[in-house]
Amino acid sequence: MTQRCDLLVVGLGPAGGAAAGTAARRGLRVIALERKRVVGLPVQCAEFVPLPLGRWTRDPGVCLQRIEAMESELLSGHRERTPFPGLMVDRAAFDQAIVRAARDAGAQVQTGTRLVGIDLSRRRAWAEGPDGPLEVEFKLLVAADGPRSRVAQALGFPPLECVETRQYTVPLTQPSAVTEVWLSNDYPGGYAWLFPKGPWANLGLGLDRAFAPDLKEPLEALHRQLQEEGRVGREIVSRTGGLIPVGGLRRQLVEGPLLFAGDAAGLTHPITGAGIAAAVISGERAGEAAARYLGGQAQALEDFEEDVRDQFQTSIERAVERRRWLDERWHTPAARVDATYRRGWIAFGEYFA
Repeated sequence: MTQRCDLLVVGLGPAGGAAAGTAARRGLRVIALERKRVVGLPVQCAEFVPLPLGRWTRDPGVCLQRIEAMESELLSGHRERTPFPGLMVDRAAFDQAIVRAARDAGAQVQTGTRLVGIDLSRRRAWAEGPDGPLEVEFKLLVAADGPRSRVAQALGFPPLECVETRQYTVPLTQPSAVTEVWLSNDYPGGYAWLFPKGPWANLGLGLDRAFAPDLKEPLEALHRQLQEEGRVGREIVSRTGGLIPVGGLRRQLVEGPLLFAGDAAGLTHPITGAGIAAAVISGERAGEAAARYLGGQAQALEDFEEDVRDQFQTSIERAVERRRWLDERWHTPAARVDATYRRGWIAFGEYFA
């Protein structure tokens, strides 16, 4: 079966959903493919979004609670409390709300559909879906299919540098509006976290396997510690994990008729792992750029790349530099002093010095 569209979107996380919806609202014929059968599942993040994304949390079941602050704990036990306003969401419901809006705007959404090949020069893509093989003829393509982008792989582009995460959802014994972060040589290349969401909490960690190959034991140890302190329960409601790109932006965000957005573009913050806001913003801009380009504005794709880099590149490059600096210090005496983590974490002024 062959289908034709103005814009093909591959991947329906926040970036892909935002791109599809924005382009469809601008009158483009949009086909959006998602390899998962159910958008957003399994959940692979801590489920925090900043307040400006609140417009996507209004559907029933999306917003779970408000967050007021973040506490960052250093090796010495010192805790730094910083304002951190935001919302804890049901991430699957959040993604589904964005995709539902795209579908309502006219985008053709196909889940359970896996990209198997692409030819940019001919502007053709091939996929396998529930109804069998599918060929799509497109004018433009947005790759929003995550850090291990199938689009990038199919075109022979280099993979993004990533760290791994592991997360449990556990009972929370006391209500909280504060996210907690632990900085330690036990989590080289990352950190551990406890993010409350009503009666539950997401307890997780991320680290670089080049420095610590095992994620399970340090997470189990933190879970035991918090149980002993009476802060969380023993039950593990769910387990998940995933990849976070930490090497910075791709060399090019635009390659001919192809635009990268979200994690596929490398837009996740390399220190904190935050990426949902950047995904939505880049997706919206990709959809807008597609509409302007196909409407006759020849510079629209170049403008997309310039705009995204103007907003995100400085902070991402600083974070990459801090990661490289920390990589030289894991498992050395420097990893046993607070000063190292103060320079390597965004809650402290030293990070920005």
